[in-house]
Amino acid sequence: MPVSVAPPGWPDQVRPPDAPAWEKTAEAWLLDICPPEYRSYPTLRRHVVVLARFAVLHVAGSQMACDRGLSEARAELRDVADADVVEAAVETWQREQARLMRLRREVVLVEEALRGRRHVARL
Repeated sequence: MPVSVAPPGWPDQVRPPDAPAWEKTAEAWLLDICPPEYRSYPTLRRHVVVLARFAVLHVAGSQMACDRGLSEARAELRDVADADVVEAAVETWQREQARLMRLRREVVLVEEALRGRRHVARL
């Protein structure tokens, strides 16, 4: 019988799909990565798959903002900061871009699992 496993890129803070209380760990993690206001919306607290969809879109929006910040950093900051500060800002945007790419993969995997998709261990 195939065994469900957490796929590569699965968040460490969330138990693998079908493990006891895995959806509760998914809910807690999703709430932690979303804006704090999301905790006050009853629909998001009662329907974890809806929360996951909101989280995917929240991370995607953050990625768009990061991409814009990175593309505009040099032009927007050159008149208000020294060149080394501008380069440090660019490096910060690049680190944030990489973090958000990882986070997006994690959130998508959790959403897929909440929708019933399972990964099977292969030899």
